[in-house]
Amino acid sequence: MRYFVTFSYFGTVYHGWQSQPNAQTVQQLMEEVFATLLRQNISLVAAGRTDAGVHAKKMIAHFDIATPIDTADAVMKLNSFLPDDIAIEQIFEVTEEAHARFSAVSRTYEYWIVQQKNPFYKDTAYYLRHPLDIAAMNAAAELLLKYEDFECFSKSRTDVKTYRCDISEANWVVDKEKLVFKITADRFLRNMVRAIVGTLLDVGQGKIGLQDVKTIIKSKDRGQAGASVPAKGLYLTQVEYPKNILKINE
Repeated sequence: MRYFVTFSYFGTVYHGWQSQPNAQTVQQLMEEVFATLLRQNISLVAAGRTDAGVHAKKMIAHFDIATPIDTADAVMKLNSFLPDDIAIEQIFEVTEEAHARFSAVSRTYEYWIVQQKNPFYKDTAYYLRHPLDIAAMNAAAELLLKYEDFECFSKSRTDVKTYRCDISEANWVVDKEKLVFKITADRFLRNMVRAIVGTLLDVGQGKIGLQDVKTIIKSKDRGQAGASVPAKGLYLTQVEYPKNILKINE
């Protein structure tokens, strides 16, 4: 039987989602707790990989298990064993074909910036004092929707077969004391959002213009794009699936 689990985590102390040697990761810790409570080894397959220090307001993973489980009871018990910076929201049964990664049709990220020093955003947003031209940044963000190849924003030495992504939304909004960049696409490359934000901030500070952004994207050269912004301001906020694939059994 296959189940989806929706959960969130505050990524500051973790070396990203994916298990790796000699590092504390969200996947490793969750699989250990799942194995203890469900009394068998559990492999969690997530919708994507988040880098070290990145947060997830809504991540989804799937796991297979031989016998049915009481999902409400499992959520309660798992949350009692997991640390305070990881929380299970829901567990529900899906079809055998449903896949947390490959069935997802879109993912949404937010990047938070604050422009006044605020201790309550120390680990949750990027503090940037320089004045920003938000209109110019939105004009540059709109350009992203006109392209498909984003190799210029991808981390070097990655093993992906294609750098093509379908970006359906990219914009900046002021949310009280925060400046928030929201971006939705069918998939993302490693380090892509942080590199995009760094490039758009260069636009906002007048370092480059819209024509420069076009040149950067066409160059396919990571060295021409802006610097990656700190991980602490990045959040995975949503993962969408086709409803006819999920067939949730409530």
